[in-house]
Amino acid sequence: MELKNKEIADIFNNIAAMLGIDNSPSSKFEIRAYQRAALTIEGLQEDLGLIYGRGGIDALMELPGIGKGLAQKIEEYLKTGRIRKYEEMRKKYPIDFVELSKIEGLGAKKIGVLYKRLGVKDVETLKDALEKHKVRELAGFGAKSEEVLADGIKILESSKGRLLLGDVLPEAESIVSKLAGSGLAEGVVIAGSIRRMRETVGDIDILALSKSPEKVMDFFSGMDEVKSIISKGPTKTTVWLKIGTSCDLRVIEPDSFGAAIQYFTGSKNHNIGVRTIAVKKGYKLNEYGLFEKSGRLISSLNEETIYAKLGMQWIPPEMREDRGEIKLAQEHNIPDLIQLKDLMGDMHTHTKETDGMNTLEEMAAAAGAAGLAYFATTNHTKSLRVAKGMDEKRFEEFFKKIDSLNEKLGGRPTILKGAEVDILKDGSLDLSRAMLEKMDCVVAAVHSNFNMSYDEMTARVRKALDTGLVSILAHPTGRVINQREPYKIDLEKVAESAERGMVALEINSYPSRLDLNDTNILSLRGYNIMFSVDSDGHNVSHFGFLRYGIGTARRGWLTKANVINTMPLEKVRRFLAKKK
Repeated sequence: MELKNKEIADIFNNIAAMLGIDNSPSSKFEIRAYQRAALTIEGLQEDLGLIYGRGGIDALMELPGIGKGLAQKIEEYLKTGRIRKYEEMRKKYPIDFVELSKIEGLGAKKIGVLYKRLGVKDVETLKDALEKHKVRELAGFGAKSEEVLADGIKILESSKGRLLLGDVLPEAESIVSKLAGSGLAEGVVIAGSIRRMRETVGDIDILALSKSPEKVMDFFSGMDEVKSIISKGPTKTTVWLKIGTSCDLRVIEPDSFGAAIQYFTGSKNHNIGVRTIAVKKGYKLNEYGLFEKSGRLISSLNEETIYAKLGMQWIPPEMREDRGEIKLAQEHNIPDLIQLKDLMGDMHTHTKETDGMNTLEEMAAAAGAAGLAYFATTNHTKSLRVAKGMDEKRFEEFFKKIDSLNEKLGGRPTILKGAEVDILKDGSLDLSRAMLEKMDCVVAAVHSNFNMSYDEMTARVRKALDTGLVSILAHPTGRVINQREPYKIDLEKVAESAERGMVALEINSYPSRLDLNDTNILSLRGYNIMFSVDSDGHNVSHFGFLRYGIGTARRGWLTKANVINTMPLEKVRRFLAKKK
C-alpha cells in the first residue's frame, strides 16, 4: 500500500473506532462509511495523490465507497497533512487504535471500554492494566480475556520490525519506478526477501545500474517516501522510510550485477550452499562476482550465468530458502512454478450483501478487468452475524441476481454461485444440505471457537470435509500474520480427508493471511490434493491481492497443475461437481 493510502486508511479506521465509542444511533451509518472507505483505500494499488492529481475530488469519488464528504477529507489530508475532524476527535479520545486493534480480541468497542474504565490508550498502558489484573474485573472481559490479550501483545511485540509483504512490495515498486523514471539509472531491481516473496519483510534492498551513482543517491535520498537518511555514500545509501522500515540502494558495476542480484536476493543459507558448490568447482563467488582461481571475473549482468557456470539450473527466487532446491537445480529438476497469468478464476470473493464493499456487478467488472474468466461469489452464512451472514432465503434471492447478470454478461466473466459457509463448533455446516447442493462452489471456514484442542479442531474440520459438500477449505489454519497464531490443527489428517473427498485447500491471498503458508504447502506435498489460490476479495481492488497468493504458492513449489483455478471453466466445474 502506498504511504499516503496507509495513513489515510488508518485515520478513517480510527475515526470509525472513535465514533463507535460514542455509540450514538446516528453514528452507525457514519461508522460504516468510514470503514468502507478505509477498506477501499487499503486495497488500492495506486497512490491516492496520483488519483487526485488526475481528476481532483471527482476522481476520488469514482472510488467505491468514497462520497463527496470523504473525498473532501482525503483532499484536505493531501493538501495539509491533516484532517480537522480527526484532530478534534483525537483530543477527546487520545488512543492508539492502530496498535491496539492489532491485538487479538480487541475491537473498537472493547478498546473504548478499556479507555473509559481503566485509561488504557496504548499497548504500554494495556500491559500495565493486565499485570495488575484490572481487566478481568470489567464486565465482558474476565480472566480468560486477560490471557488472550497478554498472548496478543506477545505476538505483536515479537513481530516488531517486520511489515507485511502486501504493505512493503507496493512501496518498493513505487521507489523503483521513480528511480527508473529519473533517467539516472539504466536498470533498477528489487532484491532481498521481497524478491523471494516472504510474507513479512524486515527491510528493502534495491540494486541499480548507473553511470551517475552520486546523482542517483541524491535523487533517492530526496524522495517523498524517505523520513531520514541513515547513511549516504557514492555507491550505497540507507534511508528510513515513512512506512517504518529501512531501504538500501546500491549502485552496482555492470560486470558484477548478476552476482549482486544473486547475493542480495538471498536467503543466507541458500547463498552458503551455492558458494560451497562454487568452491568445490574451483571458483570464488561473492557479491562482486564469480571469479576463477586466477582472479579473473567471469560473471555478467545476468544471474542465470552464475548458476549455469556452477552446473545448476536457474532457481526461482521464491525457492531460495535452502529447502532442497539446490539439489534439484544440480539435477535440472526445478519445477515449472505457477505464475499469476496462469490463474483463470477466483473462488473466494464477497459482495456488499454481507461484508463486501461492492455490488455483484462491480465485482464482475473488476474480475473481468483483472483478466479472470470466472469467479465465485462466496458471501458469509447466517451464524457470522458480524458480517451480516445470509440465510437460505437470502441466498436464493441472491442467486437469482447471479442468473440474471450471467445472462447479461454472456460469460465475460462467468459468476459461480457459492458461499463461505461456517464450520460450526461441532463440525456441521451453517446451511442446509439442500441449499449447499444448489451451489457451484462451497467454501468452508472456521470463524469461531479458535481455542479448541488439537484433536477437537482437527475432528471438527474433518467432519465438515467428510460431508461431501465442501469444495474448498478456506484459510485452513486461521492465522492472521502478526496478530493471531494458527489454531491447533493436524493438517496432515485434514489433507487425508481432503484427498478422500477431493476438497481443495486454499492459499488465501489476503496479505494479512497468506494461509496456507509456504511451509504448510511443502509439508503436504506427499498428498494427492489440489489447492486454490483465492483473493478473499471484499473490494474490487482486492483481485490485486492474488499476486501475493501466487508468491506463496511458488514458495511452496506449486505448479499450474496443482491449482484448481488455473483450469478452464468447464474443467473446474467438473472438479467442483465431484462434491455432490
